[in-house]
Amino acid sequence: MRFKNTLTPKSKPKINKNLYDMVKSGAELFGDKALYLYDRNGTENVFTYNDLLLHVNAIGTALSAYGLFGGNVAIVGDTCPEYIASYLAVVNGNGVIVPLPKELSADNLADFIKLSECDAVIYTKAMNATFKSERALFDTVKYFIPIEPDDFTDERTLPYVSLLEKGKEMLDNGATVLTEHEIDMEKMCAIIFTSGTTGTSKGVMLNQRNLTTAANSAGQSMQYDDDNTFISFLPPYHTYEMSIGQFAIMNLGATIKINSSLKRTIHDMASFKPNALMLVPLFVETMHKRIWDEIDKRGMRKKVKAAMKASDAMLAMGIDMRQKLFGQITSAFGGNLKSIVCGGAAVNPEIIKDFHSFGILILEGYGITECSPLVSVNRPDGVRLKSVGTPVDGCTAKIDVGDDGKTGEILVKGDNVMLGYYKNPEATAEVFTEDGYFRTGDIGYMDEDGYIYITGRKKNVIILSNGKNVFPEEIEEYIYKIPEILEAVVIGRKDQNDVPRITAVCVPDMTKFEGVENEEIEARIRAAIAEMNKKLPIFKQVAITEIRWEEFEKTPSRKIKRYKVK
Repeated sequence: MRFKNTLTPKSKPKINKNLYDMVKSGAELFGDKALYLYDRNGTENVFTYNDLLLHVNAIGTALSAYGLFGGNVAIVGDTCPEYIASYLAVVNGNGVIVPLPKELSADNLADFIKLSECDAVIYTKAMNATFKSERALFDTVKYFIPIEPDDFTDERTLPYVSLLEKGKEMLDNGATVLTEHEIDMEKMCAIIFTSGTTGTSKGVMLNQRNLTTAANSAGQSMQYDDDNTFISFLPPYHTYEMSIGQFAIMNLGATIKINSSLKRTIHDMASFKPNALMLVPLFVETMHKRIWDEIDKRGMRKKVKAAMKASDAMLAMGIDMRQKLFGQITSAFGGNLKSIVCGGAAVNPEIIKDFHSFGILILEGYGITECSPLVSVNRPDGVRLKSVGTPVDGCTAKIDVGDDGKTGEILVKGDNVMLGYYKNPEATAEVFTEDGYFRTGDIGYMDEDGYIYITGRKKNVIILSNGKNVFPEEIEEYIYKIPEILEAVVIGRKDQNDVPRITAVCVPDMTKFEGVENEEIEARIRAAIAEMNKKLPIFKQVAITEIRWEEFEKTPSRKIKRYKVK
């Protein structure tokens, strides 16, 4: 299938030498243009490119007055302009930012903050109660910096606005501690604690070279410019969101609407009318499901399918009728949406085809926190189904080929690759080859044009009694084509003889079973899996189907926590 590229940027974004250069040039080029639109206390606010430079300069300068300049600072909470400005203020002063998920328990937050030796923690309104009620846990923290403080205060409370005003005063008096500071591109500037779905956390050490490379390469790979508008949905501690969803986008001169809550996702898309998005697959799957649910409610499936077929045929001849035919469908997302960059897991190819038929190009990419995170992405003029594209600028990838002569572990080298794991030299040594390539732990292959295809995760592999390796992701791809299944995880559950058997744990999509008894639901799911098995080699067929009535526990970035599926 040939995909039509409808993205026509005026020019390529600037290539920055560091993240401070990005902030400074953004103010010079775009000035009072809105960088962020965000809701606070019931009103919409604007934060400009000039505002970002002012906040970064002031916060970074003020940190020196409290002995925090160049030190380790944790940051926790929701996306907001002050969060991004704080992140940039710390790293541009050769400090170390430690972004942490707000979903962590107070005990876990305290453990991570102590481990990373943070003297201060900056946090948004969502964390006020935690840092007030559990203050005693954070005995090593010198300063608590609330972005939207409540009425609680003590000798360790330093509100963001006070820090901002102190910095402005110091700048007015000629302080240059940040503005003329020489950035060490090789020094660690961020510790990203990542567990993925393995249940174990390692601190990924990134430097300015890593983050700047990721932001620059993302901009050069994807055809966007300052006419683009985005909505920020993903959590800010996630490296994909920070490097690509924030830094790469602000380097374009684009405007970002910060999503106020997941409940308002559709509302924000309809009102803000973005023309591009950065998402993870779950969001795309939800959007796709919403489209077809609405079509089915109106009894229009056959007509829409026929229109898609006709439209695709015309598109192949150079006639694009998608806006006219499917504008009512895409209006649910604002009507301007032209492309979605998607990473974090595989997207069902049928979903990509459907969105393309409606006029929205999905660009699958591949990243891993240890690579800041971008490794590869499909370009708008060269999309290939089931592929995560070709390596981005500054990054080289190759396959550590196994016995089949084609598939093996994906290895990566480049300016995007981490320094190592924080206080864990043994783990660091394990993931680097002798010639300096990072072992991603992902299994895949490359075609003759350099496109990468991921077939599974090394840690997830099921080794059968006959010695054959089965990657659960391959089977899950088939399972997710069954409309009656909402979620699924494939594992190798051992029987009484300690023999691993391929087991599919499935969550039914209850919207497809209104008024149906549980026993009948189970029977239908098992029948669908049995039918699916006919399409698979015998050794890959599902032996046991289990029904689960609650959705799987997920990470904040909406990945299923596989290690919790026993």
